[in-house]
Amino acid sequence: MTAPLKQTRFRIGGMDCASCAAKIDTAVRRLDGVADVSVSVTGASMTVSHGGSLNDDKVLQQVARLGYGIVKAGAVTDGRASPGHDHADHDHEGHDHRDHGHGGEQVAKAAAGSSHLHGDAEPGQAWWRSRRAALTLACAAALVTAYGIGHLFPVTERWVFLAALLVGLVPIARRALMAALAGTPFSIETLMTIAATGAVMIGATEEAAAVVVLFLIGELLEGVAAGRARASIQGLADLVPKTALVERPGGTIEVPADLLVVGDVIVVRPGDRIPADGEIVEGSSDIDEAPVTGESTPKRKGIAQAVFAGTICSDGVLKVRVSAAAADNTIARVVRLVEEAQESKAPTERFIDRFSRYYTPGVLAVGALVALLPPLVAGGDWNEWIYKGLAILLIGCPCALVISTPAAIAAGLATGARRGLLMKGGAVLEGFRRITAVAFDKTGTLTAGRPVVTDIVAYGRDERTVLALAAALEQGSSHPLATAILDRAKADKAPVPPALVAKAISGKGVEGSVGGVAVFLGSGQAASERVVMTDAQRLAIDSLNGQGKTVSVLVADGVVAGLIAMRDEPRPDAAAGIMALKAEGIRTVMLTGDNRRTARAIAASLGIEARAELLPQDKQRIVGELQREGLKVAKVGDGINDAPALAAADIGIAMGGGTDVALETADAAILHGRVTDVARMVRLSRSVMANIGQNITVALGLKAVFLVTTIAGITGLWPAILADTGATVLVTANAMRLLRWRG
Repeated sequence: MTAPLKQTRFRIGGMDCASCAAKIDTAVRRLDGVADVSVSVTGASMTVSHGGSLNDDKVLQQVARLGYGIVKAGAVTDGRASPGHDHADHDHEGHDHRDHGHGGEQVAKAAAGSSHLHGDAEPGQAWWRSRRAALTLACAAALVTAYGIGHLFPVTERWVFLAALLVGLVPIARRALMAALAGTPFSIETLMTIAATGAVMIGATEEAAAVVVLFLIGELLEGVAAGRARASIQGLADLVPKTALVERPGGTIEVPADLLVVGDVIVVRPGDRIPADGEIVEGSSDIDEAPVTGESTPKRKGIAQAVFAGTICSDGVLKVRVSAAAADNTIARVVRLVEEAQESKAPTERFIDRFSRYYTPGVLAVGALVALLPPLVAGGDWNEWIYKGLAILLIGCPCALVISTPAAIAAGLATGARRGLLMKGGAVLEGFRRITAVAFDKTGTLTAGRPVVTDIVAYGRDERTVLALAAALEQGSSHPLATAILDRAKADKAPVPPALVAKAISGKGVEGSVGGVAVFLGSGQAASERVVMTDAQRLAIDSLNGQGKTVSVLVADGVVAGLIAMRDEPRPDAAAGIMALKAEGIRTVMLTGDNRRTARAIAASLGIEARAELLPQDKQRIVGELQREGLKVAKVGDGINDAPALAAADIGIAMGGGTDVALETADAAILHGRVTDVARMVRLSRSVMANIGQNITVALGLKAVFLVTTIAGITGLWPAILADTGATVLVTANAMRLLRWRG
């Protein structure tokens, strides 16, 4: 029997482009015992699937040899890192692991520090403190110094420019060699090394030195842009305060928020950010959820209502019982899900990766042909055509092309997560643009999932009195209909007098004495067994039932005193959400296990096609029927009783089933229960794919223009490297525009 694979997560520093990720992926896959590798550039992380025999130190050393900083972030179980093992955020300098046989992390740091190009000693280090920044500055200073010395002492010009060139080229060449040994011979560093060496051989030493400086500046700018992408999702994690006030015997004490455990009671003061997910046990306040949900209007919350880490208590003191540890609060789970999603590649990204494997060797071949054929066949000048061939190597650098897709995908996933739109990977994000039909569950998805009082019809008394008498009988009951009546009484500020000898009558209703009046509240049939109803009363009950509402009849002193109708009403934005999908050309259908009368009533109010009285397997069957019609189907449900249909759909979307379900099931999740967010996911997907198209056009377009001008002799090495660097920066900046997407 094959042993199950383990997963280990690592944090990586200095990895700022897709070609970096490809080199790391290739190198780690060559290790014995590695089954799979997933690398996220924007997440600065890598997950390795392996057998139990793999030594973590080998992974650390393999990546460090390439010149990247790396630390172990912990084992992964069921998609989450094991608590207590995330070393990436801690200071390791004070821990000597050598005595325990775990020196790999220190070796990784030392090796990373010697790389000079991408070797940030710690993942997450500020770009201006990195060795790359120091190398760029040193190389630029050497070039300026060479210009000065060359001007003063012309005889030394070639040699001082050669020295300035070597300051930057040696680390680049070392990286090229290490990448080649690790399985990536055709890297950007290889192209740079060949181009710079060739330029020296034909006497263009000054230009070669300048090109190396420009290359390093481009790499530095690329790192800054990648850092912005990481900060977009890290900013979400930073919303959670670092400390919390916890109730203890004798008072409150301040403790680190990551030490909170389920069941702790924390005190949140006005203006404080809430440090953990939990339930209010004392107090009430307006809660500003804008940092997490984007909602501009604060919500009033009180006892027994849920609050989320990172939201702001506006005007009251709250006591909150913690419901999730720091590693499992809503924000932490969102961040973890996005990081994992960024490691899974979209189909377009996989295609670009495959294309780039052939593209770079092809560029080398074209450069060689341009350098050799004209002199050999047409008697061209060797120096001139070798120079043009070297320029083509720089023009053909694949950085801009390979980063065009992952940068946009990562930005799209991050901006979606910040707005409560979670998609589990680039393939899901890309797939939303092809959706042509959306099938909704009703209860808890299109509707709020709980009944509310919709109509009060009074006979001989006013509506307020009818509501007060009904609420008096329902006090203490947890039945959904009783809760609806009590909530309406509270909202209308109706008095709720005590009920004497109140008792439930199985299958019929509840009776008691309120203020000396004998009162009964139950179904229409049960009420008709006690009193004689008029035709008008029966007609009113039938009319309300026809609207999909449940009707309770109030009988007081032997006569019908009123009717109370209740229904699970559509969410406030449900109609707008359906209209938004129709505006995108998407068909909508409601699949529900509820009765046809209720389903038709809800569907009519929303303008949606309805299929009712369905079992879970029926919902799955209908999704299959829609797919056989040629439609790409998204299924929206609570992730539990809709599981078969969610699995059968092209994209399953969890909504309304609670935070745990929303984050752990289906392909995508809507955190904030907004029906309009389904259309926003579609629009986000289309925006991301349009952005990718723009990026690929810029990357290939600039290369095509400079290829022609180079062969024509109009441009040379400097414009060539500027074309590559410029394209990379433009593509990355364009992808970062998605971080400002509002939908």
